[in-house]
Amino acid sequence: MTSEALPPTATPGVFDNVEHADFPHQRVAFCYDRRTGLRAIIAIHSLALGPAIGGCRIRPYADENAALADALRLSRSMTYKAASAGLDHGGGKAVIIGDPANVKSRELFEAFGRFVEEQGGRYITACDVGTVCDDMDIIGGVTRHVAFRSTAVGGSGDSGLNTALGVLQAMRAGAEAQWGTAELTGRTVGVEGLGKVGYNLVSLLHAEGAQVVATDVSAAAIERTRTEFPEVRIAESVLDAPVDIYAPCALGGTIDTTTVERITARLVCGGANNQLADPALENTLAGRGILWVPDYVANAGGLIQAAGEVAGWTADATRKDVEAIFDTAKRVIDFARDSGVTTGVASRQLADQRIRAAESD
Repeated sequence: MTSEALPPTATPGVFDNVEHADFPHQRVAFCYDRRTGLRAIIAIHSLALGPAIGGCRIRPYADENAALADALRLSRSMTYKAASAGLDHGGGKAVIIGDPANVKSRELFEAFGRFVEEQGGRYITACDVGTVCDDMDIIGGVTRHVAFRSTAVGGSGDSGLNTALGVLQAMRAGAEAQWGTAELTGRTVGVEGLGKVGYNLVSLLHAEGAQVVATDVSAAAIERTRTEFPEVRIAESVLDAPVDIYAPCALGGTIDTTTVERITARLVCGGANNQLADPALENTLAGRGILWVPDYVANAGGLIQAAGEVAGWTADATRKDVEAIFDTAKRVIDFARDSGVTTGVASRQLADQRIRAAESD
């Protein structure tokens, strides 16, 4: 019997995308439910340190390739986030294709939950862009592999405060490296995005005595901030505003080849994922004397909360681990300085050491 040769492909296929990395993804599941119209992708990047954990986001992606690219990129970041935070978890992410205002329903989340259950505990889902605790409660009805359920059903609730607290601790470590003190009193911080993380960060910064300049595309979010914190100055943009610290807390990619030259801050530390449109841009930041605390180091508070919920930690134990992000960020910054590399390279090297050691056991 002879096999028929397949025609050559002109462009990379989905399997090429999955395998294109130093650490190839271990499992990618394409999930379709005809009854509800669910179209989702679950990407499991690494299981070396333990079950993969990462949120489920709903976005109206342009097409399936865009959804896949987002799931792969985000799940890879979750691996480094978990490894950097010292958690015994790997990285995963799920994306549901659609406008959350239109596609969300109990039936859709139950269908998604069944796909999570089919992963056999390899993937633990949680809230992300477009999903909330109530959605996790529905998913939790068909699988136990879920975090950020509401407190009413025994979950840990929304992750915004813990994520913001972790960013604050990383920011303090960055301030210590740049100005010799971790105190933020009198520092001007530009907060970009006033969602659940950005809003909580503004509250924490206010308590620290920092001056805050903020922006958001949502008029409602701006009005809420103005009402609660009238001393916060609202600006059209904070990226190029005269601030000491730039805190991107909206969607990623805000630092690109154009905007990187406009940043006036000496420290970049925020809650957004994938802040650099291209990892090489960190060299540009470093060349301008700007310290970047890698996003997956700074924003690990939510992941720590999710891991704590799964493990049954108390709220106090979770908060203690979130506050330890100060030490994690300081270790990365010190390692970068001593090794003569950027903080992004340093954080990846430290995380790689944990992952490689686990893989060799």
